[in-house]
Amino acid sequence: MLHMITPKQIRHIGKNAKGHHMEQQIALLGTGLMGFPMARNIARAGFALKVWNRTRAKATPLAAEGITIADTLAEAVGSSNAVISMVSDGGALLQLVGDPSVQSALQAGSVWIDMSSTRPAEARHAATVLAAQDVAFLDAPVSGGSKGAEDGALAIMVGGAADHYDRVSDLLSSMGRPTLVGPTGSGQLAKLANQAIVGVTIAAVSEATLLLEAGGADATAVRAALKGGFADSTVLQQHGARMTNRDFAPGGPARLQLKDLDNVLAEAGNLALPAVQQARDRFQRYVEALGGAEKDHSGLFEELLAHNQIAPDG
Repeated sequence: MLHMITPKQIRHIGKNAKGHHMEQQIALLGTGLMGFPMARNIARAGFALKVWNRTRAKATPLAAEGITIADTLAEAVGSSNAVISMVSDGGALLQLVGDPSVQSALQAGSVWIDMSSTRPAEARHAATVLAAQDVAFLDAPVSGGSKGAEDGALAIMVGGAADHYDRVSDLLSSMGRPTLVGPTGSGQLAKLANQAIVGVTIAAVSEATLLLEAGGADATAVRAALKGGFADSTVLQQHGARMTNRDFAPGGPARLQLKDLDNVLAEAGNLALPAVQQARDRFQRYVEALGGAEKDHSGLFEELLAHNQIAPDG
């Protein structure tokens, strides 16, 4: 019996019988702290990849992975089945999708996957703009920081149509663990929930760490003791260690955590989220008054030290 090949099967970015990816031209826009290791994992999974970054020199080392470095946006997205954006915010995303050179180069039937952290409304607007080009859209923000990006272990929260998600699930899996969480905008809503939990938990872990240090306990030993208990978390183990070691080299910059918490409160509208509001205000002080913008978001511990008039070195 003969079976018809559907458009979905033709466009699917999957593997053939020999394990090689079919129709595998991918574009990734933005090779910063997260985008760089994500690009490396995509290429190592067997996808042909072009990348573009506003500062080309930051992307150049990826050539050693067999990745093509594009000089222009149009060069990157042209002939690509899937376009991934990993940029700073929703404004940057909307600039990309609205760029005339991008719109003229996009392939009809392709999928745009935005893995940045934006507002749900911005994701929906991007989807509308791209639909006019016959380009599908998925909002797929991530959690796991630079370590998760390097390890290919990101939590990927995807909003959009199920058939669009199915077409790129293999591609997404090269970067971590994707989950479809609802229609367009739902991925960003899930990320906002994630960032609310992360921001409030960093604040709680910073206070617990200071309490332990002030009382003379070994904070490292306490974290080990708490493993597997109700208080345990990645934030406690990873960021608690950063606080103890006073190591705030950026994995997730505090300025982006502040941006995310602002987005949480904007999305909440008339809902009162007092813990998020307090954490947001502390991050604002750390970013704007204490010079913490480019430090890791676990550096909120430094804001707590300043609040208690304790020297940063303890």
